[in-house]
Amino acid sequence: MLTYWLEHAWLGTHVEPGVALTVADGRITAVRTEADTPPPGATVLRGLTLPGLANAHSHAFHRALRGTVQVGSGTFWTWRDIMYSVAYHLTPDSYFDLARAVYAEMALAGITCVGEFHYLHHQIDGTPYDNPNAMGEALIAAAGEAGIRITLLDTAYLHGGLIRGGYRPLEGAQVRFGDGTADRWYERWAQLKGGDRVRIGAALHSVRAFSDRDGYTTFRLRTEGVPTHIHLSEQPAENEACLAVHGRTPARLLADSGFWGRGTTAVHATHLTGEDIALLGGSGSTVCMCPTTERDLADGIGPAPQLRRAGCSVSLGSDSHAVIDLLEEARAMELDERLRSRTRGHWTASQLLRAATEDGHAGLGWPEAGRLEAGALADFTTIALDTVRTAGPVPRLGAETAVFAATAADVRHTVVGGRQIVRDGRHLLVDDVPGALARAIAASRG
Repeated sequence: MLTYWLEHAWLGTHVEPGVALTVADGRITAVRTEADTPPPGATVLRGLTLPGLANAHSHAFHRALRGTVQVGSGTFWTWRDIMYSVAYHLTPDSYFDLARAVYAEMALAGITCVGEFHYLHHQIDGTPYDNPNAMGEALIAAAGEAGIRITLLDTAYLHGGLIRGGYRPLEGAQVRFGDGTADRWYERWAQLKGGDRVRIGAALHSVRAFSDRDGYTTFRLRTEGVPTHIHLSEQPAENEACLAVHGRTPARLLADSGFWGRGTTAVHATHLTGEDIALLGGSGSTVCMCPTTERDLADGIGPAPQLRRAGCSVSLGSDSHAVIDLLEEARAMELDERLRSRTRGHWTASQLLRAATEDGHAGLGWPEAGRLEAGALADFTTIALDTVRTAGPVPRLGAETAVFAATAADVRHTVVGGRQIVRDGRHLLVDDVPGALARAIAASRG
């Protein structure tokens, strides 16, 4: 049994000073407020403690693109060509090294759980490894060594894109993404094993990469009961192609197959019609917004407030890892909407923190995480309130300070399952995280 004393804690609706948490077997067993002084033997966490942050959408290998794709102009589609060049060179060993460093960076940013949208499955020519899940298992092992939880969203990616009359075959680097058929994807996926800090989810890459003929309904039935994600309407070109081939938007195409429901997450959902929003909201689906990636790729601003009002939960992801900072993602969701609408106050700070914590965990299949309460997983992170960014506001405004002033650089401590993995801004399991990132990224370039 361990005790943590939190100088200030966000308890979902407000900030409370002096909170003592008792932890046993990886879970919070008691929360005591009005603990003005640390109990004997308690670990003291000064600053503002939040539930651990959930990064609901990650492509770990995209971290190798940071800074290298900011030269010149272009679009999502030209960025994608550069991304494919990184995907071409990775092996299970080099992917483990890269993902371990990326997940350590996440822990330093207060992230305790990641949803890894994984489609880099096979060898360069598309031939499966001797262990057909070697790449996915490398990601699971990397998260374990970095000390965070992972939901592996193993992804079906069968086609190279929508074209008039049907679908393009996989080509180039895409070849290693595909299993050939939906049945072969399922056979490989069914061999994946979860664990204490591992959950197995499923994903369709997009309506560009998985067709109605592959079986949306069958896919949904096969993956019933696990978190299921899909990239949705990230680009206008995707919508236009889907309308040309199917006469329906991607959201409607999937709805007609019974795809949407609680447990499904639409990632991006940037370019939606009013009907699309109603379909997602009415089904109780989650939407994962990735504002820094959507901004970096000039994708557009998704209708997050409208989706929330329609009935969707909203989570947050760092996606391409232009930055890894869930506080920035939360802030951007409000500030981007201010730019579009020229009004303020679309989200409260507490609503944004819930998107980054409780709702993100729920969308990844961890409903017992994301809250500082008895029975919840003992995953939490502490933000300093005395840095050049956070000093000044009174502590009761800690939620507003966290969302609208703090950054990942202000994270001081991260605890997963009651075990401290970041202390005073230093990762305790991975030495020299910047050096590990530099070496792994250099190797990923072949």
